[in-house]
Amino acid sequence: MINPKAAPCDEATIRSIVPAANCTASERPWVLLATILASSITYIDQSVVNIALPAIESDLATSVAVIQWLVNAYTLCLSALLLTGGAAADRFGRRKMFIVGIILFATASLWCGFAPSIAQLILARAMQGVGAAVLIPCSLALIGASFDEAERGKAIGTWAGVSAIAVAIGPLLGGLIVDHFSWRWIFLINPVLAVPTLWIVVNHVPESRGPETAGRLDWTGALLALLGLAGVCFGLIAAPEFGLTDMKVIAPLALGLALLCAFIWLESHSRTPMLPLDLFRSRTFTAVNLLTLLLYAALGGAFFFLPFALIQVGGYSAVRAGTVFLPFTIVIGLLSRWSGGLVDRVGARSPLIIGPMITALGFGALALCVGGDAYWTFLAAMIVLGLGMAISVAPLTTTVINAVPASQTGVASGVSNAVASLAGLLAVAIFGAVALGLYDRGLDRRLQTSSASAELSQTIQSARGQFVTEPAAAMSTAADQQRAESIIRGALAQSIRDIMLLAGVLALAAAASGALLPRRSDPRTFHNLS
Repeated sequence: MINPKAAPCDEATIRSIVPAANCTASERPWVLLATILASSITYIDQSVVNIALPAIESDLATSVAVIQWLVNAYTLCLSALLLTGGAAADRFGRRKMFIVGIILFATASLWCGFAPSIAQLILARAMQGVGAAVLIPCSLALIGASFDEAERGKAIGTWAGVSAIAVAIGPLLGGLIVDHFSWRWIFLINPVLAVPTLWIVVNHVPESRGPETAGRLDWTGALLALLGLAGVCFGLIAAPEFGLTDMKVIAPLALGLALLCAFIWLESHSRTPMLPLDLFRSRTFTAVNLLTLLLYAALGGAFFFLPFALIQVGGYSAVRAGTVFLPFTIVIGLLSRWSGGLVDRVGARSPLIIGPMITALGFGALALCVGGDAYWTFLAAMIVLGLGMAISVAPLTTTVINAVPASQTGVASGVSNAVASLAGLLAVAIFGAVALGLYDRGLDRRLQTSSASAELSQTIQSARGQFVTEPAAAMSTAADQQRAESIIRGALAQSIRDIMLLAGVLALAAAASGALLPRRSDPRTFHNLS
């Protein structure tokens, strides 16, 4: 998924990581280049995978429920281990852990590219998530450790700008690869970028550690979070196939929720928690993270299904599907600097109400586009969606930082990014369960209202649980094939339209969360409120 909040990029966060630079002037350009290359690896990978999902589902002859794990295996490990990865970098050395993250991610990418089965592909994606959980926090920590305050802002701006370009070109690049080569090649880009990155890090990047490296890492908390979230996701994804009353659904859900409760208890009693719960005593911090959860859940769920709407329903090529994402990232890139100043001018409350409301309009516009014939309407809807997110993203980050004391800005930003990642994880699981239920009921309803032959009925039934139209190609006559495609695409289009509307409802709920923020125009006083 394209995540505009993939990593904290504000100077306050970086300043909290380390007080002063620890490398020479000649080493700093190399540090910046290495962090840009490494970040680009993860951002390109995240943004190209969704475009390839329809091709992977068709090529490996699997179901949507299994395809969901291609996204969730990655996001699950990233969400659960992101905070621990940053802490490990501070303790064991940022350069050392940066190298570990790059090697893990590149090795997992090779595994993805050559995976002979869907099971191995999912395992490789999980390994990618572990690598990203180490690599992403190390990138900004190295910038903070290498540049002094006078140069840090410019370095961060350069890093953020190039990272935004990587996010923007990812879907288009993925579309080109899927259309003209194989989806496997989207994963093989990463090792190519990893080789020069490792060479630079080994030869030109100095080691650094956090100012406070005593204390143990919260591995128990990380494991509880990982297993708890995995159980919840497994239960949600299995629900459409087995039903909510089946023990295959109830058991993992119950176990997952129990482990998450144990995680919260552990964090509240730990001396070195990965998730400091006392941060949520701030009303502002709690409200803005609730807003983040709702808004990024809407975005993650909608963007998971958008390629299916474009490729399977609309019949567009993967390249044209990837191009649809460009207006979204371009608008965010162009307006982020402007929106970053909104908090200083009008406070956080107004942008964080108006932005999600415009985002909800964008989701509504996408719902109207699904099943239509005009390609440009998708581009227009994505411009509206990008405008809403552009108004929201920078004020979100700024408000998180301003909601806590200066000594806690780093961990607060990490928590916010983990919440955004968690939102995407839960959205794909929940939206997937809802979409599959709607899709299967849509197929049944359309069959009941048509005088279908036994062969046609069998073909439609074989399409259940799959968001691809290939079953229709097996029909014996052209007329039956056309009818089968019409039924399958009609049911798929309606289910995706409903998902887009559900995303709009979540965005409106995020706007309501913005209304919970204090009516204060000076963000520097937010952390004093309770």
